[in-house]
Amino acid sequence: MSVPLYEAKAELFRLLGHPVRIRVLELLQDGPMPVRELLASIEVEPTGLSQHLAVLRRSGMVTAQREGATVVYALAGGRVAGLLRAARELLTEKLTGQSELLSELLEDNAGSGTS
Repeated sequence: MSVPLYEAKAELFRLLGHPVRIRVLELLQDGPMPVRELLASIEVEPTGLSQHLAVLRRSGMVTAQREGATVVYALAGGRVAGLLRAARELLTEKLTGQSELLSELLEDNAGSGTS
């Protein structure tokens, strides 16, 4: 029996629900990176990073290629970068709305003489 689409989507978002995984994906948008560079860019223990990379690899979000003693990770495709862009756009819209609301509140407080 197959999983309903909404459950598959929920599983995808659960997979992306950790800041380290999001940061790894963001870093890989600039191109493939060896593990040592990822470690230098993310404050996480090597074993923790290894576990997150394994989750991303199993899910098909990233690929891993061995180059000698070094393992280099890359995004599995352009759709992952597109998903990250969409998230950035949604957050920009949300924060813009909050900024506008804050401005209105500050104007109301200044006009009423209250703080």
